[in-house]
Amino acid sequence: MRTAEITRKTKETDITVKLNLDGTGISDINTGIGFFDHMLTSFAKHSFIDLTVKVDGDLNVDGHHSVEDTGIVLGEALKQAFGDKAGIRRYGSCILPMDETLVMCAIDLCGRPYFNYDLTFTMPKIGELDSELIREFFYAVSYSAAMNLHIKQLDGNNCHHIAEAAFKAFAKAIDQAKTIDERITGSLSTKGVI
Repeated sequence: MRTAEITRKTKETDITVKLNLDGTGISDINTGIGFFDHMLTSFAKHSFIDLTVKVDGDLNVDGHHSVEDTGIVLGEALKQAFGDKAGIRRYGSCILPMDETLVMCAIDLCGRPYFNYDLTFTMPKIGELDSELIREFFYAVSYSAAMNLHIKQLDGNNCHHIAEAAFKAFAKAIDQAKTIDERITGSLSTKGVI
């Protein structure tokens, strides 16, 4: 079973993430930020990862610590569940349409963090989520999971659609990269280790 459960407690947040890479996409998400819950639920559904996220954060300040720290913990859980990455495809990508919006996501589970982000939001908030925190979330995931993560908006203007397309494209890329390929012996690397 490729599973993980990580708890991280600071003076700003208390977060637990539990996941199963080989799930069916069921989720139980409660971050205290409705639109963020919706995005994480979409991520679970489209990545076929069973995901539980419980966040008790200092929302009386704002959503920054809750969103960024959730990214840190989710990245750590993904890294733990991937283990030595033996047999996985390693790379994943998706160009995802959502009405007028088109977002590309590509990842490499290479063990080296790198983040490239190009989404444009014209509204400061989507529901109760500060749109600038979407970048902070994905940055935290990429560095905690030690993955290359590229997210690029190719078209679109509706902020809800742009955010949702990004989370779903990320989900589809993760699903592809985490897939076991029986043609792969050990790690998919000329180095012999990822």
